[in-house]
Amino acid sequence: MFKVIIEDRKLEARDNTSIEDLIKSNFDYKDIVAAKINNDLCDLSDLITSDCNIELIKSSDNTGLEIIRHTCAHLLGHAIKQIYPDTKMVIGPVIDNGFYYDIDIKETISEKDLSSIELLMKKLAKKKYKIIREVVTKDKAAKVFSERNENYKLKLIKEIPNNEIIAIYHHEEYIDMCRGPHLTNTKFLNNFKLMKVSGSYWKGDSQNKQLQRIYGTAWNSKESLQNYLEKLTEAEKRDHRKLGQKLDLFHFQEESPGMVFWHNNGWTLFNTIKNFITNYLIDNDYEIINTPQILDKSLWKKSGHLDKFSDLIFDVSSENKEYAIKPMSCPGHIQIYNQGLKSYKDLPIKFAEFGKVHRNEPSGTLHGLMRIRAFTQDDAHIFCTSEQIEKEINKLIKNIYEIYKIFGFEEIKIELSTRPKDRVGSDEIWDKSESALKSALNSNDIDWLINEGDGAFYGPKIDFSLTDSLDRVWQLGTIQLDFSMPSRLGANYIGSKGNKIAPVMIHRAILGSLERFVGILIEEYSGNLPLWLSPVHVTILNITENQESYCLEILKRLKKSKIKSNMDLRNEKIGYKIREHTMLRTPYLLVVGDKELESGKISVRTRLGDDLGEMSVENLIKMIETLVDKRSINLTI
Repeated sequence: MFKVIIEDRKLEARDNTSIEDLIKSNFDYKDIVAAKINNDLCDLSDLITSDCNIELIKSSDNTGLEIIRHTCAHLLGHAIKQIYPDTKMVIGPVIDNGFYYDIDIKETISEKDLSSIELLMKKLAKKKYKIIREVVTKDKAAKVFSERNENYKLKLIKEIPNNEIIAIYHHEEYIDMCRGPHLTNTKFLNNFKLMKVSGSYWKGDSQNKQLQRIYGTAWNSKESLQNYLEKLTEAEKRDHRKLGQKLDLFHFQEESPGMVFWHNNGWTLFNTIKNFITNYLIDNDYEIINTPQILDKSLWKKSGHLDKFSDLIFDVSSENKEYAIKPMSCPGHIQIYNQGLKSYKDLPIKFAEFGKVHRNEPSGTLHGLMRIRAFTQDDAHIFCTSEQIEKEINKLIKNIYEIYKIFGFEEIKIELSTRPKDRVGSDEIWDKSESALKSALNSNDIDWLINEGDGAFYGPKIDFSLTDSLDRVWQLGTIQLDFSMPSRLGANYIGSKGNKIAPVMIHRAILGSLERFVGILIEEYSGNLPLWLSPVHVTILNITENQESYCLEILKRLKKSKIKSNMDLRNEKIGYKIREHTMLRTPYLLVVGDKELESGKISVRTRLGDDLGEMSVENLIKMIETLVDKRSINLTI
């Protein structure tokens, strides 16, 4: 008999008892999808072989949802193989809110085909197939998938180290390879939906054969699934690409893929954000600089970027020399730092740049403002001593929280990403860097998670992600600690003992890509941007031609006070004009008829339909100035 502790309950288990058998008689089994034995994640079918502590994984837990989704990917594979038997299965991982499966298939899967695939998945789930896990040798796995003519699985098996455990999962005739864990029975898969189909490439390499990717979502309850689908519908209404066109903000065209054509309204919004951040940085002791768009490739070789990101770098040549269009700003900032002798007394030095960077993102990944090839980073680099690291990181964390709050975002997720497999610098340097970031995070008394192995190639990083009103998570800000690049590019300062020391370089971005942040704001507010961000504050609407001169006078007074204004003097009914400009998300509509002409006032309506009554132009200006200064999201004081 083994002694087992589950949720503070002391139980006993016979030899060869599964976790599933043990919990069935002691807990609400319906909600439990997996477990951890002594903190190791495992299937419920796993046997108890010693005294242990067991943590139950529920379907509502993040890990539980991942297991549901991963099992659903296998169910999708089962359905595809029944409908299209010659399909070659590739990979079926979990992603945010769902899963996908890449397949190599002769037929072209359309959106219309998804309903029949989904219907079969539901039928298969109802057959209550037991899902069996089998641990096999590398040779056995190769034999299994060779017999099934699954050449992509064979390629994956070849890449698995000989000492690594390989698990295959069976339900009825379907077999797949996976680390697991998975659900124990298909009957638990009730709340899923296939979403879309797209193209993909094996290992993301466009030189490889194009595959088809089927996306799906899965949840632990009908209510959660419905809630998610409703949010997707709302997100579709808020799609920044549609609103960008509707509100005359920007457009894209094939002649410049992944690059934005900003219209006046959009560029006004862009620069409002940029100017706000610039003033904030100046108030926080940053020097605003600008570096060239094109730099000799040798510099990118020295920095390490060329070896790491060669596929993303745009090349250009001139007079027998090779150049790169900058994909990031850090090497350029070091060149400015290197101008003139620096002392420890000069540090920290803070350089900030709204650097336009270019990255050759695959065409299939481009998505409006959210994923583009040319974008503007609110990039900054802090050159400091080792002793100054924690203080500067603390300042940055405070800055990031303050700025996000101003834009209306207060739910922030923080992750510390540690050393990746491919990196520069010694383990000693990485130990020092990671320890410094952990210390800074802990001193701020904030919750944070570890993201193992996802640091930059030159140092660990803290990533800041915000959650929007539709519960979508957007990774924006980053703080990256770099002990390597300054010395690689010859940066140093004179220490207190007269010796040359390489400075620590803190890479940081708050908004990340300004273009992407504009897209996030548009969707967060459904185009109803806070007044201080709105490219137009007021639109003046006349009722008849009789008020045209008065409207022109009002417009002149508003523009003199720097109120962003326009007017609509078209010979259209006032109701039509009000509806049109309400749809354009104009914060204030100023209606001018004979009554207003006589009183020397204006009738003020908001885009929300609120009637603020008659108001003098002076009072309107005062109200708008107050709300803009406060960066209020309200349209009344």
